Amino acid sequence: MTARRSVVAGLVAVAALVLTACSGTDTPVGSSSQSGPSDPESDVTGSITVFAAASLQQPFTTIGRQFETAHPGASVAFSFAGSSDLVTQIRNGAPADVFAAADAATMAELSSADLADGSPRDFATNTIEIAVAPGNPLRIAGLDDLTDPDVQLVTCARPVPCGAAAAAVADAAGVDLRPVSEEQSVTDVLGKVESGQADAGLVYVTDVRGADGRVDGVPVSQAADAVNTYSIGVLRESADPELARAFAAAVRSAAGQRVLSAAGFGTP
Repeated sequence: MTARRSVVAGLVAVAALVLTACSGTDTPVGSSSQSGPSDPESDVTGSITVFAAASLQQPFTTIGRQFETAHPGASVAFSFAGSSDLVTQIRNGAPADVFAAADAATMAELSSADLADGSPRDFATNTIEIAVAPGNPLRIAGLDDLTDPDVQLVTCARPVPCGAAAAAVADAAGVDLRPVSEEQSVTDVLGKVESGQADAGLVYVTDVRGADGRVDGVPVSQAADAVNTYSIGVLRESADPELARAFAAAVRSAAGQRVLSAAGFGTP
């Protein structure tokens, strides 16, 4: 019996050694330090082009840098412009892998043309604010003041999401806005206020925050009547759909949401 116990004990010890060797120093499944099933995009490589609404330039540039740091073999290029212009470019064959729109209507236009791969996902919200020169020299207090013929107002064109939102807040306030210029992107509106070519412009709250004091913001009490919901989707003609999906997921991740929140965006 003593010999038999020794043999059994020896087998148990060998089995324990084998299990230890197989497990090594791996961390448990689900740990943030482990790749594989818990992080299926950890080894994505390649390059993609992201078409994104102009108002996303600052946060998406930051998210892109973070994404490339997390995935050293990946490269992300951006094209920022008015959402409606970007859809036109995509429909005309412009090479792109991901599209991020500033409103649901523009993304729906892309999806209805069968250009999206799967269902786009919402990831942020934004609202309208009045941008004025620093110090607000004309003492603009709300939308009513923008109807003064002496106030040079600039907005986005109606087909552009920021233009549709501007029209919606004007309708909610019951005012008839007559801008001296209608631009194709919100950054163009902001630029005219910053340069003094306009006294006021209807932009997003995120644009005022991102201007770093080059303009002041005047809240719009009707802003809640025109909340823009941003969505992101992978394009059907993407040359690298796996990498495209990984970037879209990064935008919706907790880290991506922190960047968007810091820029003034709300949650969808």
